[in-house]
Amino acid sequence: MQLSVQVSSKKGNFYLFGSYKKVSGNKVSFGGKKVDYGLLVIGIALLLVSYLVAVKKQTWLLAGFNEKMIKNKSLLGTVTGGTFFLPLGLLVVVNSFIDYPYELTVFIIAMLILLTIVYVFINRRLLD
Repeated sequence: MQLSVQVSSKKGNFYLFGSYKKVSGNKVSFGGKKVDYGLLVIGIALLLVSYLVAVKKQTWLLAGFNEKMIKNKSLLGTVTGGTFFLPLGLLVVVNSFIDYPYELTVFIIAMLILLTIVYVFINRRLLD
């Protein structure tokens, strides 16, 4: 496969790889499928935070909670990383490959539902 790059500064588009896959905005086309690489990077970052919080128990990554009021920091990491960051990261990664109407609305609703579940659990089980 021959690698070639063509840049068009007037249109803001450029073409990449031998088969001239069009790259426009933040979407990259690979074999007919568009990938939103901005969402992909955010999703991977959320998955990394999920791993660090849930598995490695790095609760210092969580902002806005009083450490003295939490009974079980290990359970806090597991709940926050596994119930909030992991599903949200997976949703963002999957949505970076799929385009559909009302994508932003689905993100907001999913994030609010996950955040509410984690908030209620933490307030009922983990606070003194």
